[in-house]
Amino acid sequence: MAAGAAAILGALLVASIGLAVLFDRHVERVAVADLAARALAVAAMVEPDAPGGPAFRQGAGDPLYDQPFSGHYWQADLAGELRRSRSLWDYALPQPEGAALAPGTTRVLTLPGPMGEPLLAFEQRLQVGAVALLVVVARDRGELDQARAGFLWDLLPYLALLGGLLLAGSVAQVVVGLQPLSQVSAGVAALRRGARARMGQDMPQEVLPLAGQIDQLLDDRDAELARARHRASDLAHGFKTPLQALLGDAQQLRDRGAADLADSVETIAIAMRRLVDRELTRARIQSDRRKASADPAQVMARVESVLRRTPAGAALVWRIEAAPGLRAAIDADDLTEALGALTENAVRHARRKVVLRSAASAQGVAITVEDDGLGVPEAQLAGLVQRGVRLDESGDGQGMGLAIVADIAEAAGGSLRLHNLNPGLRAVLTLDAAPRG
Repeated sequence: MAAGAAAILGALLVASIGLAVLFDRHVERVAVADLAARALAVAAMVEPDAPGGPAFRQGAGDPLYDQPFSGHYWQADLAGELRRSRSLWDYALPQPEGAALAPGTTRVLTLPGPMGEPLLAFEQRLQVGAVALLVVVARDRGELDQARAGFLWDLLPYLALLGGLLLAGSVAQVVVGLQPLSQVSAGVAALRRGARARMGQDMPQEVLPLAGQIDQLLDDRDAELARARHRASDLAHGFKTPLQALLGDAQQLRDRGAADLADSVETIAIAMRRLVDRELTRARIQSDRRKASADPAQVMARVESVLRRTPAGAALVWRIEAAPGLRAAIDADDLTEALGALTENAVRHARRKVVLRSAASAQGVAITVEDDGLGVPEAQLAGLVQRGVRLDESGDGQGMGLAIVADIAEAAGGSLRLHNLNPGLRAVLTLDAAPRG
């Protein structure tokens, strides 16, 4: 818009200069035509048949030329006899340098006036019998300049109106021309929300190539993600059989009396199997949220019913606060995995109670897991979601749970945040709301 405005203003400036030049030329042509007519009137003051040859006769006075320094002047030279208008007073118009005019020819030139002002002059040489007559009629160029200035001042409001209309048209053109891009923006936002799988062909013709490229990029991304999940799943499955064999070997070592070596092998094998199980879970994370939808209340009830049966869970007081009618844009299995890891962590550290809560939030759906344990030092909160970080070394965990939860939340377009309650810890899993229908 700024470039268009600058171009319009530049064009109007050039147009105004051009109009001023054209006006100057037109005014000068009109003024020269008037001076030519007046030169003939001055030439008519010569009596060609006078006794003794051509001579000046007394002509009728013209008020335009009688007022001294009026800006309108004439001068006539008949065989050396010089006559001037009264307006010149005692000033004689200078003869221009260069060759003299041939009889019957004219020219237009600029001469200095009696006050030093530039004059537009019309010079004509005539042949009266055997005598040459040179007539010069002039007028002040300042009048022409004033006429040009008046023309420009009169033209300025129309130029401003024209400029305003052109600017409005340029703005409208830019707005209308870029309007299809807003539909692309809306389509990308729908992709991020999971409301649609692809941009599709229901786009203006101007942005269809862009929409097609975005769809192709999404297809390539989904294919690459599918290949990556398959590779991770195949790798994890490939490790499970050797790990199971290691556990069998550990049992054989224990049967042979090498209990310490068996325990060491078994500990390493179990740790590796947990890592493999975690990678299998990560490979199953669904990244396509278009059709993913889960009821947080149902998932919380399932997780609570499972963990309540464990020895640690049976000793706690459970409270579930679920807002009705909420649907989160996440696969139900992924939500179960994430909520299970958060709740299992809360059970491990709680002293008396665990609270599960779901509610609507500005971002969509907020699922909260709280315990009344010792909490976590503030300086270490941010590092809890990093893979392999463990603050409680007494348990058998591998420090993968919260990292997996963060991965699941990120894949679903949500986030995981941890807060100390003093006492206790609160984990907030924020997810987008599932599109209705």
